Amino acid sequence: MTIDAKTPDEYIAQLPPERKEAVSKLRKTIQENLPKGFKECISYKMIGYVVPHSLYPHGYHCDPKLPLPFINIASQKNFVALYHSGIYADKKLLDWFVGEYPKYVKTKLDMGKSCIRFKNMENIPYGLIAELCQKMTPEDWINLYEKNIKK
Repeated sequence: MTIDAKTPDEYIAQLPPERKEAVSKLRKTIQENLPKGFKECISYKMIGYVVPHSLYPHGYHCDPKLPLPFINIASQKNFVALYHSGIYADKKLLDWFVGEYPKYVKTKLDMGKSCIRFKNMENIPYGLIAELCQKMTPEDWINLYEKNIKK
């Protein structure tokens, strides 16, 4: 499900009713817990949280015109997804998240490399997402990105 929106509010307005509340609550959780410096925007046709060019002029190595992506929220066909680049790049952070997840949700974690999939909107662990958001500053992400990802 691709949503063509220019702003996060436009994105949410186009969601089916059963997804609006969950995506809005995820957005609010991220906004309230992400360290200062990240910028909310539409990134890759999803709600994105990026390191702006003002903090990291090099931009994203795949396309330097784009700011460095960090977190995205998307409503996909069968699930709501949270993409977190820090989990992909930092094994310690991944291990922490995987270990904490069962304390919040009884169902099995459905996760790809950076993608956490939520098929049941009632099972989104907002408290855990809040903690995850607090664990990495833009500077931490830039350092990790330059060390691990930018080749």
